[in-house]
Amino acid sequence: MGNPIKKRKRMTPFQKILLGFIGVIVLGALILMLPISSQSGAVTPFDQALFTSTSAVCVTGLIVQDTATYWSGFGQAVILILIQIGGLGVITMMSTAMMLVGKRLSFSQRTTMQNAISAPNIGGIVRLTKFVLKGTALVELIGAVIMMPVFIIDHGARGIWMAVFHSVSAFCNAGFDLMGKPGQKFASMTYYSSHPLINIVLMLLIIVGGIGFLTWKDVVTYKFRFKRYRMQSKVILITSAVLIAVPAVIFFLYDFAQLPLGERILGSLFQSVTTRTAGFNTLDLTSMTAIGQAIFIVLMLIGGSPGSTAGGMKTTTVAVLVANAVSIFRRKEDPECFGRRIDAGVVKVASTVFLMYITLCFAGAAVICSVEKLPAGVCLFETASAVGTVGLTLGITPQLGLISHIILILLMFLGRVGGLTVIYAAVTGSGDKMSKLPAEQITVG
Repeated sequence: MGNPIKKRKRMTPFQKILLGFIGVIVLGALILMLPISSQSGAVTPFDQALFTSTSAVCVTGLIVQDTATYWSGFGQAVILILIQIGGLGVITMMSTAMMLVGKRLSFSQRTTMQNAISAPNIGGIVRLTKFVLKGTALVELIGAVIMMPVFIIDHGARGIWMAVFHSVSAFCNAGFDLMGKPGQKFASMTYYSSHPLINIVLMLLIIVGGIGFLTWKDVVTYKFRFKRYRMQSKVILITSAVLIAVPAVIFFLYDFAQLPLGERILGSLFQSVTTRTAGFNTLDLTSMTAIGQAIFIVLMLIGGSPGSTAGGMKTTTVAVLVANAVSIFRRKEDPECFGRRIDAGVVKVASTVFLMYITLCFAGAAVICSVEKLPAGVCLFETASAVGTVGLTLGITPQLGLISHIILILLMFLGRVGGLTVIYAAVTGSGDKMSKLPAEQITVG
């Protein structure tokens, strides 16, 4: 009697994505620990290196050490590479490397790529990946070239590196900056709060990086023929426009009243755009009103769009929930958008994602508030920034203890790879789709 042949278990696409991110984060942390990575030549403690690596790969921007004054040129280059990998996706970069050496991608690898960049189908996934890579390189190059003269005038030859670094950081919605100086650390982009060119270029890079690769495809293919865009692209563009314009008006009316008109307009727009998970700030966030900070928390949780460099629960999630609410108010059976019906399964996923992000944000804030004895509102701002992979801060992150840093690391990781990806990676199988339990009514609302 022969031995039964054991079937080799293959990793699911979700497990590959999860392990890919973990691998790059750990490798990045180990490199950042090296003496060559810090300006002082000292070995960076593992927890600080891990926090920085996680923040870079998860394109968040929360930091425990000022990027400009603590890390050496080598360390800054490592951080930039981690940002680029995290922005485009670990799987996308790994697949790109395989294609460059001439290796043909298997069906399993193409499926993993499809999940990694949120493509609607597996057909044409290689062409789409090439389009994304070329588009990314072009946009980042243009952004760097436009900002370069300003940075060179202000910082000399180092301005070339600063232009490249900030262009990549903005496009990838990372929020890392090189503006810190001895005695003036964690400055972000406050030195350029009144500079129109830097503000506008950074905002455009953030928006382009945050609307998603599939939306790019529609814009490039159909130009201004908006009606021909796929429904998802229409939803993303309209929702993003609303989430930028409305908060900007509120910020203009309730915050920054002491600024000159031009700087006030730029500041209001920039602070609204940067919550698309970018993490830069040009004005002092601690001086904002309670209303302004509350709006920041909401916008940070929403984040960018699917298949983009941004994190958060995504603009489409909120749009689907709003469409579902409208359908209930109008007593319609199915939610609708742009003349199309939204599937009930999509509504269930959107509700689950919304609940997960809210739970993670509040649970993380509760732990940090308890451990650090800080106000709940301040802690909620930091956890919303972490799980939304934004990087904006009220200044408490560098002073937090190890437990709080671990909480923020977990939130950044879950916010980038997605809570559902973690669950799908841990729980294999498709479930029982045939049998159903008896239904019974339950009153809600």
